[in-house]
Amino acid sequence: MPYRPLVDRLDAYFHTLSPELQRAARWVRDHPAEVGLQSMRQSAQAAGVSPATMTRLAQALGLDGFDAMRRPVRTQLARSAVGRPAPDGTTASPLARAQAANVSSVDSRNDAAALAAAAQCVLRARHVLFLGLRASFGIAHHLQYSCDWLRPSTRLATDPAGAWADLVAALEPPDLMVVVSQAPYAVQTVEAVQLARARGVPVLALTDSPLSPLARLATQSLLFDTASPAFFHSMTGAQALAEALMQAVAEQGGEPVLQRLTRRQQQMQQARAYWDRPVSRRASAAAG
Repeated sequence: MPYRPLVDRLDAYFHTLSPELQRAARWVRDHPAEVGLQSMRQSAQAAGVSPATMTRLAQALGLDGFDAMRRPVRTQLARSAVGRPAPDGTTASPLARAQAANVSSVDSRNDAAALAAAAQCVLRARHVLFLGLRASFGIAHHLQYSCDWLRPSTRLATDPAGAWADLVAALEPPDLMVVVSQAPYAVQTVEAVQLARARGVPVLALTDSPLSPLARLATQSLLFDTASPAFFHSMTGAQALAEALMQAVAEQGGEPVLQRLTRRQQQMQQARAYWDRPVSRRASAAAG
């Protein structure tokens, strides 16, 4: 079985699994490098389940055992480790190819209808609160900054002394919370989504897996890939998805969005927010 069908089968079968098997499935889904390189016992320990659970998971997916589940993961890892020629004849690094694949995941994992529906949620909401913690904070900030150019009443949930909880608690059903997170998921992010949903507030999640706690709690989710040969998960897919969502909002917003963009551009010009004066190299050299 190739790697992508294995992932698709994990996603499709997830809701039929027991809680213990779901825990194992989520770990396998989110840690392909460890699955491919570690023994079954090591993987089970990292996932917090027994080795027998890993075997039962593979069998629940219609495979003979853990090795049959690990084999396509190893094949995918081996392919990712080998560079391929770039258009200029050089060899693209594994990191560059992973980043390109993460950008492409925006199209492969989200159809146009899903992006359009998400954009309509953003446009129709009374207030929009953006939340992203830890590594996802920069993506949430970019989303809020971009969205504020397109529609009024947006806000970024920051976390001085847990103030994000007050902002979420102030939301009501006409509002929308847009949340960004990927494995490992910040506890406060999941708790924020739980609080919003308990208040009947719709949540749009940008996340890395349909098995993530955000995707399973949110009213709608959009997906991105985070694969990277480096130590840290890549944020390139999340950034690309954020830009795609804001592009959809701009395209569907019509005349109100165009008018707001015009006003904001005028405000920036009046405030002289952007540098527009020539710089003398001689003066710069003297100052240095």
